[in-house]
Formats: sequence, structure tokens, C-alpha cells
Amino acid sequence: MRILVVEDNRTLADGLAAVLRVAGYAVDVVHDGVSADAVLTTETFDLVVLDLSLPEMDGLDVLRRMRGRRNPSSVLVLTARGALDERVRGLDLGADDYMTKPFEVSELEARIRVLLRRQAGLHNSSIAFGSIELDTVSRTLSAFGQTLDIPARELSVLETLLRKAGKVVAKQSIIESLAAFDDDLSENAVEQYISRLRRRLAPYALTVRVARGLGYYLDRIAD
Repeated sequence: MRILVVEDNRTLADGLAAVLRVAGYAVDVVHDGVSADAVLTTETFDLVVLDLSLPEMDGLDVLRRMRGRRNPSSVLVLTARGALDERVRGLDLGADDYMTKPFEVSELEARIRVLLRRQAGLHNSSIAFGSIELDTVSRTLSAFGQTLDIPARELSVLETLLRKAGKVVAKQSIIESLAAFDDDLSENAVEQYISRLRRRLAPYALTVRVARGLGYYLDRIAD
């Protein structure tokens, strides 16, 4: 899942990005409203964490322009401007949630999980396929009731495949779901993640197959 953090306080922005990357998300960061508007015009994100008090263009203007382009990304407004009229304006312009600074990181992470689950159209936190099950809230993978230890990047690739289980996922879609602006993620890197996932899934009668020229899909291994 891909998140854009729009925050002019670079220390806070870097801290948020670090926390979210550890949780397995692909995170991009910009520090002003004009840059945010430009990126949101050309790039696709599952969620935008948006400060309001931004240089060059106010966060509410960024949000207004987003929704004017019918950008469907979920938006979590994160700001020190906590007055009721500010919250109402943000929600009326299309924000999905609103948090004021200072905030607890654990609550922010929980709200992000809810918004991403809603964005993906999931009615509960679990996605299952064959003998494996991914809890998208705790970001844990299990098989036959036992938790599987899997690196964050591989888990994100698997989540992308699970969300479209039985359908082909283009390699470029996997790259976009993982890569941040400062990440040089190649097609070869994706192939390595897929290869590792095949080894991890084999004991559970599952695999990742190649649809030549199209992408990858999850499949069961026949007896």
C-alpha cells in the first residue's frame, strides 16, 4: 500500500515515514503544497497524510484540488489547526479523517489501517487464500493457525497479490505499490521478491505463477 506524507516539518515527516515503512508501507514525502499538488496530479496513492499549514499552497487547497480532479485517495488530515470550523471545512472538502497535533503514533497507525481497509473495500481485516491468512490490521501472516515470519517488503508484495487473488497483477503495479520516490526498485528486485515468496508459500501448497507479458498471480499447487 502506498502512502504520501505531506508535512513541512521535516523532522516529523521523516519520523512518520520511518514508522510507516517499518509497518510495511511504501511511503513518499513532500514538504509543501505545490509539490503535493504536482505529485497527486501524476502519481497514485492509497492514502494521503496531509498537513494543513503548508508553504506555497495551503493543505485545504491541496485537498480541494485533489477532489476537483476526482482523486479517490483516502485523506487523513494531520494538523495543529484543531478549531471546529477547520475540521468541518476539511471534512466538507473531502477529508476522510482528521487528527490534531500532538498525537499518539499508535492512534495514527490505527486510523491509517482503518482508512486503508476502507479504501480497499474490505469489510474485515483478514484476507485468506488457500491455507494462508493475512490480517491487514496487525499485518501478520498465518497458516494453519501459526504466525509466519516474513519481511515487510515480501509481505507487501504478497498483500498486493492477495487483494487480487485469482487475478493477474502487473509487475508495474507491484513496483508502484512498493516504491517511494527515493527507492530505485527495479523489475529484477520484484522478481527476487516473487522468488522468495514462492519458497515461503510452497509448504502450504501455494505458489506465485507468471502470466507471461502480463504479471503474476497467486495459485494453489495441485496434489
